[in-house]
Amino acid sequence: MNAPQETKETIQVKADPTAERYVEGKIISVQGPVVDVRFISEAELPGIDYAIMTKTYAGKNVTLMVAEHLPGVVARCISMHETMNLQRNSKAWCYNKKIQVPVSEDCFGRIMNAMGEMIDEKAPIVGELRDIRTLKTAYPVSTERGGSEIEVMDTGIKMVDLFFPLVKGSKTGVLGGAACGKTVVILELINNIVKQRSGACVFTGIGERLREGYDLYKELEDAKLLHRVMMAFGQMDQPPGARREVIFAGLTLAEYIQQQNKDVLLFADNIFRFVQGGQEVSTLLGRVPSETGYQPTLASEVSEVQERIRSSDTGGSITSFQAVYVPADDYTDPAVVAIYSYLDGVMSLSRDMVQRGLYPAIDILKSSCANLDTSIVGKRHFNVAVEARKILTKLNDLKKIVAIIGVEELSPTDRITYFRGLKLQNYFTQPFFVAEIFTGKAGEYVPPAETVDDVDAVMNGDYDDQDPRDFYMMGSLQKKFGPRSK
Repeated sequence: MNAPQETKETIQVKADPTAERYVEGKIISVQGPVVDVRFISEAELPGIDYAIMTKTYAGKNVTLMVAEHLPGVVARCISMHETMNLQRNSKAWCYNKKIQVPVSEDCFGRIMNAMGEMIDEKAPIVGELRDIRTLKTAYPVSTERGGSEIEVMDTGIKMVDLFFPLVKGSKTGVLGGAACGKTVVILELINNIVKQRSGACVFTGIGERLREGYDLYKELEDAKLLHRVMMAFGQMDQPPGARREVIFAGLTLAEYIQQQNKDVLLFADNIFRFVQGGQEVSTLLGRVPSETGYQPTLASEVSEVQERIRSSDTGGSITSFQAVYVPADDYTDPAVVAIYSYLDGVMSLSRDMVQRGLYPAIDILKSSCANLDTSIVGKRHFNVAVEARKILTKLNDLKKIVAIIGVEELSPTDRITYFRGLKLQNYFTQPFFVAEIFTGKAGEYVPPAETVDDVDAVMNGDYDDQDPRDFYMMGSLQKKFGPRSK
């Protein structure tokens, strides 16, 4: 929005009859990202979440978002931009609108921030402007997935396809502490699913590093997938308001694609940073935190995001993958618990597995998935997954015994289970396409049917003569060793 012309009137309609109506205010306080703007009367005071525009001394546009109303007809705002050089007594104006982002087919391959501004140094997008805080859908929301409507999406990642079948319209979380590989798993899912399917993708970078955003852009460009991905970034160097609001910009893009009767994959990395941004905003506004230190509105803020990720009965679906940072590896953290309650599947990453070089470092015993059901994946797939989990659980117990008395002291049955468990543990490691530059190994895509056959064969003893080390960082067993039968 351009700055209005100087005028003595507080409320003015421009000479152009199609011009927008706006109200003027005056900045009376700037305290970091918190800016107070005074208006003339209660009638002119913008509503909560409305956007207020102003300029710095250097002429840079600054967007403010109304967070609360104070006595004296003052709107306390959170800035979406840096407030350096923003002066007291500067003019501010409000068009009585919330923050809006442009939506159109031209958004594919482009990167915007939480305010809808293009940050990829390319031409601005001309499209329909939509409020990021308003749910716009022309279709009734679907609350249940009928048996005939369930569609499982293949990922090519062996562990994910077997234990965490991804159903269209579901929510899946990738939980883990720092440096456990959340972003790598998310990027591999983007690479594999977008390549295999004709749907569209929206990637939302929430409070992550600039380097990661640039690397993602180049990887998508090199893989020729950029034309099928919309991106919204609110990164680590931006104010907390921008980091919090960028998820709503991503949701707005996803809803636009959904209304075109298309299926859309929504990737959020990292959803915990959204909660963290809200916590910072709450602290800046002087609100009393809860007993756990988080904002008192934690549950409602998380639900505001999660309830917009849904399918419709007559339109497309939104399937989400959310990386969730776990602070200090504490899975009882209130923010993690609040996010966890909305997820259909949870992939918990293990630091112990990272240290042993087992990638993807998904700990099956700490993870869960509601979609692993016979009505969704079939009886054979379900039985193989359950039996594999039992063997991996038994392996975890036997490792403690072996560390004390050695493998030779195990009973014949336990020894067989132990070595088959080691083979399965190594089999579930996999070279990723997005990690080729780091590992030097070509990525592998394994169809789910082959994964089920391979795991079944290992558990039946078809590969008992193979060393467990031969199963590390590989694709399909049939491709490497050939089909076997006892």
